[in-house]
Amino acid sequence: MFDWMAWTLPVAVFFISIVLMLIGMTVWEIKQPTTERRGFLPIATTRGDRLFIGLLSAAWLNLAFVAVSEKMIDWFSLESEPSIWFSFVASMALLALVMRKG
Repeated sequence: MFDWMAWTLPVAVFFISIVLMLIGMTVWEIKQPTTERRGFLPIATTRGDRLFIGLLSAAWLNLAFVAVSEKMIDWFSLESEPSIWFSFVASMALLALVMRKG
C-alpha cells in the first residue's frame, strides 16, 4: 500500500510528528479555545493558523534541504550526503519558533 514512497525512519518520524501535533492541537483547542494575536508574522493569527504556516515552512525547508543535499557534498567536501535528520531538527525548530513567536 505504501510502496509508492521511500519510507525511511526520518520520513516516518516527520509524518508521525505531524499527526501527533494535529491531535494535540485539536485537544488543546477543545479544552482552551484560542484567540487571535500578533507576533512577528504580518497578520493576526490563531494557534491553528500558526501551526499551518509552521507546517508549510517546515515542508519547504525539508524540500530545500533535499534539493541542495547533493550539492553540499561539493560545497563542504563531504564524503556522503548529509543526514536528513539535520533538516528534520531544523524544520521542527522553525515550527516551534512560528508557534511560539509568530
